[in-house]
Order: sequence, then C-alpha cells, then structure tokens
Amino acid sequence: MIKSAQTVNPIALTEPVIKRYFETLNHESFLETASLFASEGTLTPPFEKAIVGSEAIANYLQQEAREMTLFPLQEALETTETGHIQAEIKGKVTTPLFTVNIAWVFILNNQKEIISVEVKLLASLEELVKLKR
Repeated sequence: MIKSAQTVNPIALTEPVIKRYFETLNHESFLETASLFASEGTLTPPFEKAIVGSEAIANYLQQEAREMTLFPLQEALETTETGHIQAEIKGKVTTPLFTVNIAWVFILNNQKEIISVEVKLLASLEELVKLKR
C-alpha cells in the first residue's frame, strides 16, 4: 500500500474508451462513465453480483465510487477469438480511508463500447484485515 496518492504515476492508456472510463470516474461523472458501456454492459465489483445496464451502473457508482481516485499503472491488451478487445489494467484505488491494489478486466466490443468490467482486489489477506478496522 502507498501512503500518498501523489507518489503514484498513472500510465497513458492505449484504448480511448478505457482512458475515458478512468477520467470520468476520477471526476465523479458517473452518468458519463455509465454511458461508455454497451446497452447490456456489466460492471462486476469485488464480492458483488454484476450490475447490468447503464442506469444501474450509474446508480451504483453514485453510491459506491464517491471520493475514489483510480490510478492505472499497468496495461495488457489482447484480441479475443471473437474479435473483442480484452484489457487487464492493474493499479491502485485511493479513498480518504485507504489505498488498495486493484485489477480491472475490460471487454470491449467492435464498436469500442464496454461490454464488461470486472474489478478485482489484489490485496493480501493482511491488507484486507487492516481495511476492516
């Protein structure tokens, strides 16, 4: 974990829609973030069921993503057999209370809309226990 968000240097992301995802979330523009998803796009937060559709995603982000700052630090892209782009982004999320390592797995369709984002905690058990205190 890091002590200050100022020590984090985000990378330049390759895919414009993924770059926009991080920008809009960091500016708390949750409706705009949700608009980046395909009509039946899904957001799967850690330890929760998938949230489906832009309205539900916007509502979820409005409740859960306030005061979060996301820092993408590594990017790995590949094209799937169906021609979709899969991107795994590793980075950090800071809140007023904690900083945690995260991975985001994006699937983009041929129109460069987000089909899905799965958010995975990359924290050790020790780090998770500290978060509960």
